[in-house]
Amino acid sequence: MQQRPGFILWFTGMSGAGKSTLSTAVAQQLSPVQRVELLDGDEVRTYLSRGLGFTRADREENVRRIGYVARVLARHEVGVITAAISPYKSSRDEVRALATQAGIPFLEVYVQASLDALIARDVKGLYKKALAGEIPHFTGVSDPYEPPESPEITVRSDAETVAAGLERILDTLRDRGLLASAASAA
Repeated sequence: MQQRPGFILWFTGMSGAGKSTLSTAVAQQLSPVQRVELLDGDEVRTYLSRGLGFTRADREENVRRIGYVARVLARHEVGVITAAISPYKSSRDEVRALATQAGIPFLEVYVQASLDALIARDVKGLYKKALAGEIPHFTGVSDPYEPPESPEITVRSDAETVAAGLERILDTLRDRGLLASAASAA
């Protein structure tokens, strides 16, 4: 396994946009040839951020915690892939700034889909409940989602395949010298 510099690949987007699907695909592609760790938002909420609610302050604290763990891992030559809604631009900018100060490459991946596509994919019916006012503080419905202004990569998950999005992400990592040579050939 080739050692490469650590990095943070930060997936953001609304619930159901495909962050977990894409981030898992990236991790599966990279893990045979370099050290990677996937920090999924649902798992982080279970183990690292238990007790935090969905107020703005709690959501920002959750993002800070994910960012801290990501920086620690990246300093040890791990490619860190995060998948969390991270709805507020200010907290994403804070995580990016701290990574940059530490000399850690930070790439933001905005996974975007129309609200209609998100509702159609929603097997749990959360969007319908949120639109009916049954779920308070639901990101993108009754709470804001602030899209990134200039992410390194935007994947339109309602208009392109997972394979196409994955290849563009790998191309970006390759162009920045963040992939081990075996992953570069993928």
